[in-house]
Amino acid sequence: MTDIIIIGAGTAGLTSAIYALRAGKNVLVLEEKMYGGQIINTPDIENYPGFKNISGYEFATNLYNQAKELGMIYKNEKVLEIQEDSNGTKTVVTDKETYTAKAVIIASGAKNRPLGIDREQEFTGKGVSYCATCDGAFFRGRDVAVVGGGNTALEDSLFLSSYCNTVYVIHRRDEFRGDVREVEKLKAKDNVKLIMDSQVTDIIGEDMVSGIKVKNLKGGEEREIKVNGLFIAIGQMPDNERFKNLVDLDEKGYIIAGEDCRTSTAGIFAAGDCRTKNVRQLVTAAGDGAVAALAACSIS
Repeated sequence: MTDIIIIGAGTAGLTSAIYALRAGKNVLVLEEKMYGGQIINTPDIENYPGFKNISGYEFATNLYNQAKELGMIYKNEKVLEIQEDSNGTKTVVTDKETYTAKAVIIASGAKNRPLGIDREQEFTGKGVSYCATCDGAFFRGRDVAVVGGGNTALEDSLFLSSYCNTVYVIHRRDEFRGDVREVEKLKAKDNVKLIMDSQVTDIIGEDMVSGIKVKNLKGGEEREIKVNGLFIAIGQMPDNERFKNLVDLDEKGYIIAGEDCRTSTAGIFAAGDCRTKNVRQLVTAAGDGAVAALAACSIS
């Protein structure tokens, strides 16, 4: 029996662990991949209070080490489901083991949203990527395209502009959703070309990506652009289907939970990008982590 099980070791999950451990609780954190979540691939964080500039890897590692020093038990296991026991305790089933706790915090984050076009999956790892900082160096001196209009797409484009010959930034609207400051940085880059009101309709290539087809959404014109890489940064989508037997999800698959992080089932809390909320940022994930942990501590 553990006091609190936390599913996910991103900013929300690790912050939850820190707060719960400081409250004297036993904490088990289960993470399918590597600690840190999406932020670990961000080269520069400039919008988190108290840090003028810090890499995502350093930020995440600091969180992880802080939790470990406080006594966090951390295991790399994929959570398959949560079960509720007759006495109100929760059983978490993973691909390796079964654990029981008085309270569970779901901080599973979100995963990359695909474009949903033909051959996208076929070319993933063969020119199609969802992580510029992971794969950008492979395209040094080549032409690439980035699809998206938010901060992730802008940051990816800036990162790639340091490696690549030409970076095409393709967005379906006439204005970017990301920070104005990031847009201005992009516009100042000689090797960045902005293609607005447009969308990628097809991927060209045999064994590897050699180009894309792009359609203008206002005029309907379609053209081919020769690129070796296509980086997709059009947002995230939740991965909460495995929890729907115990917690209510909205129409998009996010766990329904308010600012108190409480779900439809007593003893289960949701923190970070996996829950319904208007703002999904690093600072709000940390805030959720603290709120969820303190709420879980009150019943565990």
